[in-house]
Formats: sequence, C-alpha cells, structure tokens
Amino acid sequence: MTRFIAFIEVWLKEDLVDAEGRTVKEALNDLGYPVLMSRVGKIYKLWIEADDDNKAVEMIDEICKRLLTNPIKDSYSFRVKKYEI
Repeated sequence: MTRFIAFIEVWLKEDLVDAEGRTVKEALNDLGYPVLMSRVGKIYKLWIEADDDNKAVEMIDEICKRLLTNPIKDSYSFRVKKYEI
C-alpha cells in the first residue's frame, strides 16, 4: 500500500447564490476593502492508503460523491499526490 494526501475543494455551483460569500463581501466593503466578489467554499485534506495512483484518485472521487458534496448544489475538484513520512 502507498500513502497519499488529497486536497479537495468544494464550492457552490456558479449559478447558485452564495449568501455567505455575499455577506463576506459586504462586511469587507464596510471595512473599506474594495472587494468585488466573494465565494465561500470548503477545503479538505485527507491522508489515505491505496494500491496505486489510480486507486487513490478513484477513492477520493468516490468520497467526494458519497459524503463531501451534494451534486445538486456543489462542484468539487481535487488533487492527489504520494505522501512520504
């Protein structure tokens, strides 16, 4: 088994209103920062073991689909790399 680390980003789909992102933008504007737009997402960092690179990618994709995202409202991307202790 090989160890891997995965970095996963989950965002609301672009066509959906990001109320939290809008609140962040408005708060920063109130503080005097010229922020034009803000979107709020989640980042996950997972350490896993898999037989090879392909299995690691398959596992992370499955984790995203089964637990970390809602396909109706979320989009996601990830990268997986070998992890050495």
